[in-house]
Amino acid sequence: MQSTALSNPSSSLPLRRGSPAFHSHAAPSPINRFDPFHFSITTTTTCRSGSVPAFSLSSDRSPLRRSWTPISLPGSGRSDDKLRFRPWHGIPLLDDPKRTGLKAVSETAGEGGEEKAAGGLGKTFELGLLFGLWYLFNIYFNIYNKQVLKAFHYPATITLVQFAVGSVLVILMWTFNLYKRPNLNASQLWAIVPLAVVHTLGNLFTNMSLGKVAVSFTHTIKAMEPFFSVLLSAMFLGEYPTPWVVGSLLPIVGGVALASMTEASFNWAGFWSAMASNLTNQSRNVLSKKVMVKKEESMDNITLFSIITMMSFVLLFPVTLYLEGVKFSPAYFELAAQKGMNVKQALIRSLLAALCFHAYQQVSYMILQRVSPVTHSVGNCVKRVVVIVSSVLFFRTPVSPINSLGTGIALAGVFLYSRVKRIKAKPKAV
Repeated sequence: MQSTALSNPSSSLPLRRGSPAFHSHAAPSPINRFDPFHFSITTTTTCRSGSVPAFSLSSDRSPLRRSWTPISLPGSGRSDDKLRFRPWHGIPLLDDPKRTGLKAVSETAGEGGEEKAAGGLGKTFELGLLFGLWYLFNIYFNIYNKQVLKAFHYPATITLVQFAVGSVLVILMWTFNLYKRPNLNASQLWAIVPLAVVHTLGNLFTNMSLGKVAVSFTHTIKAMEPFFSVLLSAMFLGEYPTPWVVGSLLPIVGGVALASMTEASFNWAGFWSAMASNLTNQSRNVLSKKVMVKKEESMDNITLFSIITMMSFVLLFPVTLYLEGVKFSPAYFELAAQKGMNVKQALIRSLLAALCFHAYQQVSYMILQRVSPVTHSVGNCVKRVVVIVSSVLFFRTPVSPINSLGTGIALAGVFLYSRVKRIKAKPKAV
């Protein structure tokens, strides 16, 4: 029996003559039917780098089969007179492969852009929430701390309680794996000891100032922290300020001087305590740059703060016993009760102040891990404004117009300093 010859209807569709289906003596198979056109369709997208496959209609298991059916031309009386081949409707035609490939790419890019926008919005909301908590914890810390110090004026004891509560929170955080517990060696611990010393002194001097003068005045004096930062960096790190930075320090110093001359609660003990707090806090920043320079000994800010808090408690405990003795006794609580605060109120507010103190420090370091130091400095300036205004309203502190002007000038200088600090000095031409 003679085999039937089949012509190729299209030059772009080659015949596969190696298949047994082309031979008349081949046994019929339910799998290999008479289907002269077996090919896989792959659409490519042309780009600058070359031809890139956009997608393929072929399967890994078997090639996709596109079959063609004969139809009679219009006007023809017989179906076998003249034949035209057309594909089955079950298999879609790819009329414009380039357009199809570009469409797939654009849809994917659009989905990725939407996910990126949603992620950016979530991060912005998270950062705004952290800033709000930072300010809120700071406000409550200053209010509760001032109330306790007015009735129970033992700043070393109050500071020791704050470090004790912070140490308990750190231990709980490490115990329940809320934050990774560090593995430290002896050299790292000895390097952190100077930081813990100045951290202890800084918080002790701050509480001494809060016990002597108004909260608003203490924070006005603490606005001079940039002045001490520039001074100590030039002395110990060799980092000399630009003219822009020096210019921004002038309104800070002038504003603090103007506010001090017109402060109703001014006294030298409170003033110098706040200045000593500025000196020690900025010394901590300088020391952290000098001693934590090796990458293998570096650690994140939250871990460093947690270790410093525990060391500060150990360091301050014997100093407190020497300076003030044991003040948590019924006799001293009676003295506090005479000033309008009973034992229960003193204990609860001391505990709340300690919790807020540790919470706002932790949140501050969390923010610093998410933003640049310049943004953090601007946020810290705004925080000081919020604390001053809230304390004046809560305690009804008398403020004169000149005092308000001095405070405003000092805070404007701090904001200006945070902006011009990133301006680098031009290198001198050789």
